[in-house]
This record gives sequence, structure tokens and C-alpha cells, in this order.
Amino acid sequence: MRLTKPTLFTNIPVTCEERDLPGDLFNQLMKDDPSTVKGAETLMLGEMLTLPQNFGNIFLGETFSSYISVHNDSHQVVKDILVKADLQTSSQRLNLSASTAAVAELKPDCCIDDVIHHEVKEIGTHILVCAVSYTTQTGEKMYFRKFFKFQVLKPLDVKTKFYNAESDLSSVTDEVFLEAQIQNITTSPMFMEKVSLEPSIMYNVAELNAVSQSGKSISTFGTRTYLQPMDTRQYLYCLKPKQEFAEKAGVIKGVTVIGKLDIVWKTNLGERGRLQTSQLQRMAPGYGDVRLSLETIPDTVNLEEPFDITCKITNCSSERTMDLVLEMCNTNSIHWCGVSGRQLGKLHPISSLHLTLTLLSSVQGLQSVSGLRLTDTFLKRTYEYDDIAQVCVVSSKIKEN
Repeated sequence: MRLTKPTLFTNIPVTCEERDLPGDLFNQLMKDDPSTVKGAETLMLGEMLTLPQNFGNIFLGETFSSYISVHNDSHQVVKDILVKADLQTSSQRLNLSASTAAVAELKPDCCIDDVIHHEVKEIGTHILVCAVSYTTQTGEKMYFRKFFKFQVLKPLDVKTKFYNAESDLSSVTDEVFLEAQIQNITTSPMFMEKVSLEPSIMYNVAELNAVSQSGKSISTFGTRTYLQPMDTRQYLYCLKPKQEFAEKAGVIKGVTVIGKLDIVWKTNLGERGRLQTSQLQRMAPGYGDVRLSLETIPDTVNLEEPFDITCKITNCSSERTMDLVLEMCNTNSIHWCGVSGRQLGKLHPISSLHLTLTLLSSVQGLQSVSGLRLTDTFLKRTYEYDDIAQVCVVSSKIKEN
């Protein structure tokens, strides 16, 4: 027998108007029904609990509990009774018996009881194998098994997205934002007790799922963090490389392990479930040999009026000196002001230079800054930089108002 929490008893209210043929009969029967709520007899929800009527659903991360009873139906005393309970999954076989010692004897109409628990960590088909061996009064050894098959379902659908933020333009190891989308794919509501990110040794993490009000931290999801069936909720986390790893740019490059999500929830009557994702991996952005980033840029500019931006050019190579030439190519909306093809001089390894450029836009709206080209005269290699940033272009009259 599977051990699960009981459920609230529900009844189907049957009522009618007093002028109908049954009169007040149905209403009186509901008032006399012990399972109804006094004063609210027409509500389906009652005050009584009912034991599970079927095996029910088992979800990944929950604890499977079962009651095993071996009863002596005969009129003879049996000896050396050994009860063994194994759980067979698609990848392993687990022994769940609390004791491996044999019971000396079992008298007629007596029982051997055992309760087993197991935290379910795999989805798919599970088979509970209960084996019993004993010896009869004549010394004959007997053995039999029973099998109980059940399916373990997936309770949550978890999707993750990474966003790179260039918070520190002097470093190639910037902040990483992780968005975790968690969907309840069961048929009942969940109370989300905890959703946290356990970072790897290279990162520190800050949760962005609460706001500060009057010195108190208030969850962005409200005081009742229930997740209804098929509903989705987004959790946001900010990860920053630790100082000892941020100083070693080569360590963070390529594929890095971010950490894993730890999710704890409760269902109707407090049954707890817990899931941990596998290690989340993120591909760090590559900047090549030369990195161009923006130090300053205005948010809003006037139409057909020049404005300045400050660029930072970094030689990411640790061995090679570059001799750079800057070219500025106009687009349909962005026009560069100044001399294109000018020499920037030599740029030594792991060093940078700052450059102020002037441009204007001939089209209103949100415009993308594009068209910069850097050429290394030593290797005759050209680096193209488009969609560097975006700027909002408005009419001068609108901005004055």
C-alpha cells in the first residue's frame, strides 16, 4: 500500500427550490450530512479527510513511501521469515528494506510490517519487487515475489537563458544574468518554497527576485507564491566572477560552469518535493584579437545634430602588437563626422586606447550605431563592428518640449 497524505472530502450538493416537489427535503439532507460544512452546505469542499482511493501520481523529486505487510494466512507457525523490498528503475536496483535480519517465527494471523521510503530521482517506469522467503514446520523452504509497477512523472519544466552584460568595460569577464523559467506541468497547484541558484566556485550570485520596501525584502511574486497548473514563473539571477578568477581572463573564456538550480515545493497537504538541475553551462562571449566597447553614449539625441561617443579599443592578444587604422562607413541613418582611414598608431598587447568620435543621424527613431572598421596593417586583417549600440533620435522640437 502506498502511503500518501489524505485529501479533503468533496461532496456533490443536490438542492432545489422550496416550491419544487421535494420541498425542503434535499436541503435538510445536506444539513444532516456530517461531511458538509455547517452553514455552507452547498459548497463542495467539506471538513473531513478521505484516504487515497488509488495509487495516484508520483513525481520526480518526491518521496515514495510504501507500507508492506506479510500476513500468515495459514494455521501453522512458519520460521525464518525474510522480507526484502527492492526498487527497480531503468538504470539501477535499490534495496529499500529497513532490516536484513530474518524474523524467527510468525504465528497464524500475525503480520510482519515494514514502511519504506525513497526519494525518487529518475523518471519513467519503476517496479517495486517484494520478495518473501520462509521455512514451514516440515523444514521446506518456500519463496514468492510480488511486483508493483508505477510511473514517475516530470513535475516541472525548467528552461534557462543567459544574458551577457558589459558592466566593466575594462574586463572581458562581465556580469552574467540567468533567467530560469519554471512551469508547473502537474494537475494541482504548487507552493514554491525555494528556488535558488547554487553557483560554481568561479562565481558569486545575487538573486533579483525581491524588492526592498521600508527596509524589508518583498518577493516580486507576492506573499503567496503558488504556481497553478501549467503556469510559468521567471526567476532572475546575476552572477559575477570572483576576483581571483576575473583577473585571469583565460579561465572564464569558452564554456564555463555557472552552477545549478535548487527547487523545493509543496503540494496540497504539505508533501514536499525537491529537484536539482544538472550543472548549467554557458559559452562566454569571445571578443577576438581586438575588442571595441563604448564608454559613453547619449540615450537621446536630436535629429541631424552631431553628438559624441567615446570608444575604447583593447588589444586582447597577449603576444602581438597591432598597428591599427580606423575607417568609418556611413549607413542609411548614421553618418560619421571626421576623417576616415586615419592611423591610430601601435597598440601593445593587453593595452587599450580611448577614442572620441562624432556622428549624426538623419532618421528619427531607435537607430543602431554601425559602420566602424579597424584594420591591423601588420597582418592586413580587418575587424568589423556593427550594431555597437542604439540611440533614440527625436526631433529637436520634441526634445525641447
